[in-house]
Amino acid sequence: MTHQGQEASALVLQAESHLAPGSLVLDLACGYGRNGLALARRGHQVWFADRNREALDAIQSRLSEERLNGVLWQTDLEAHERPLGQRRFDAILVCHYLHRPLLPDLALALRPGGILIYETFTTDNRAFGRPNNPAFLLEPNELKSAFASLETIHYREGIWRNPDRATAQLIARKAD
Repeated sequence: MTHQGQEASALVLQAESHLAPGSLVLDLACGYGRNGLALARRGHQVWFADRNREALDAIQSRLSEERLNGVLWQTDLEAHERPLGQRRFDAILVCHYLHRPLLPDLALALRPGGILIYETFTTDNRAFGRPNNPAFLLEPNELKSAFASLETIHYREGIWRNPDRATAQLIARKAD
């Protein structure tokens, strides 16, 4: 399943208005790249980072078909202490992924004025099924607290309908 028909997250589309034209964006744990592809279609330079080679190959096919530019980065974000190294981005996008040891590095990897776009599941999601492992679920206000050093542009935490799920969303800017 290539997930090619899925539309970008509404949060990503909302956050795009805060990006400068041609921003360098990291789509972290991108899966099949629906969000990063949406930003690439809007002229942003997107790095697609994931450990799944099949997913990255599917993204490459989409990039080629649509004549879009993008960088594929196959990496296991959980196998390295500092997987982002010295890389810096204008925006970092994370949807439905949580690896707590990586959170401090995300703020460091943003350039001054950079935007963090983050959405993932909270502990309330257990009422709806998977994911339900506490290692992959945010505690109340955990996302906002983890990025307290950034200026919050948008924050919402709660239960969403269609489909039923519980998530926290954050759009935040690093100081210039």
